[in-house]
Amino acid sequence: MDKKIKQLRLVLRNCGFIDPENIDEAIARDAYLSMGKVITEMHPAEAIKIVKESGLRGRGGGGFPTGLKWEFACNNKADRKYVVCNADEGDPGAFMDRSVLEGDPHSVIEAMAICAYCIGAGEGLIYIRAEYPLAIKRLKTAIAQAREYGLLGKNILGTGFSFDIELRYGAGAFVCGEETALIHSMEGLRGEPTVKPPFPAESGYHGKPTNVNNVETLACIPVIFSKGADWFSKIGTERSKGTKVFALAGKVNNVGLVEVPMGTSLREVIFEIGGGINNDRKFKAVQTGGPSGGCLTEEHLDTPIDFDNLIEAGSMMGSGGMIVMDEDDCMVSVAKFYLDFTVEESCGKCAPCRIGNKRLYELLDHICKGKGDMADLDRLRNMSEVIKDTALCGLGQTSPNPVLSTLDNFYDEYLAHVMDKKCPAGQCRGLMEFFIIEENCVGCTACARVCPVNAIAGERKEPHKINKGICIKCGACMEKCKFDAIIIQ
Repeated sequence: MDKKIKQLRLVLRNCGFIDPENIDEAIARDAYLSMGKVITEMHPAEAIKIVKESGLRGRGGGGFPTGLKWEFACNNKADRKYVVCNADEGDPGAFMDRSVLEGDPHSVIEAMAICAYCIGAGEGLIYIRAEYPLAIKRLKTAIAQAREYGLLGKNILGTGFSFDIELRYGAGAFVCGEETALIHSMEGLRGEPTVKPPFPAESGYHGKPTNVNNVETLACIPVIFSKGADWFSKIGTERSKGTKVFALAGKVNNVGLVEVPMGTSLREVIFEIGGGINNDRKFKAVQTGGPSGGCLTEEHLDTPIDFDNLIEAGSMMGSGGMIVMDEDDCMVSVAKFYLDFTVEESCGKCAPCRIGNKRLYELLDHICKGKGDMADLDRLRNMSEVIKDTALCGLGQTSPNPVLSTLDNFYDEYLAHVMDKKCPAGQCRGLMEFFIIEENCVGCTACARVCPVNAIAGERKEPHKINKGICIKCGACMEKCKFDAIIIQ
């Protein structure tokens, strides 16, 4: 099937089609029509019902029903309420939210205004990481233009409804993607999560009812009101409606943003839209859900992508990162890489995450250096399960997923590391041994000249040898050799 048919642009509908700094071009493509319809023709309860009927679930990773979240915030009475857009996109390789904010900021502003009307809020906050300067610039421009056109501010469209938006900047802490940590950061406190309940819908920003949705979730809202809840709910699967944007990256030919209906298979995304594995290598795994997700294998390629199927397969949707790996990737090293990221990004508030993940990382590092044993594999699994059960927030509760999924799907690689002291993919430096094939070596001395520790000896025009006791396994000799005389075993 044609790639264009495989993809369906709802969230990215205007990206690339409008000048994001020109509100007139956004209005020409129906921006603010849904907001006008909602605030002039609908009761808040009626609008919330439409969002619930659409089946939209949060695209930030949790997958909580958006309409239900709005309803909770609406039902909690207070003198002030807040709408918060979570634009703190921290997954490695993910850039979906940034692209929406840079390409179509008005869709998010419009959706926040609709949400504010529905829950009774008068103030909106966009929490965006400071590393997104272009997105910040375009958001500021879009907000100013919306105010100028009377689409933000006091008495919008003469309805008596007032709502305005401010920006709050994050310093790039991954944990601040969790809504309670995000709220604390906006309040000027440490970005640490708190136990729920109370949920933000009851006690959020400055103790007031607060609704938090991420960029992609909000970008779906105007489409739901313009096309109808029934139209939107027919896209996707029974329990996961609409489309999902993925940042397709890694060892795939066509990298970039992909927006597909829920229920599209991993095979379709990677091999049809993504064009398959680059350099004609063999597919090995795909990591979905970023550091919180898991590594899925070839047997999962026909799994329909939705919230429930990915969790059942041992991964998760997450915010939408999708990193493809080939036969040259070591899955033990991949688990170690993601855990290293989590250890760095942990806020340190709870011991299971602060200490447990550090111990997990040390075990993986021990195994990658060839110092592990079978008992370490049991410790990995046991510690992972304990951390999942006892960590305070979603970061800690999902951090062992890369370890558990690789243990389940690539146990043979772990066995090779601890039993044979070999890395099948040849990626773990501690398990590498460099050899010179005598019949291929012409004695050009090129390898000896680049060796930083003088581990290679031999006379000119005579086969050389590597002193394994000195070799630091940097690979410089292998890169320099023009005769394929140096191999790794």
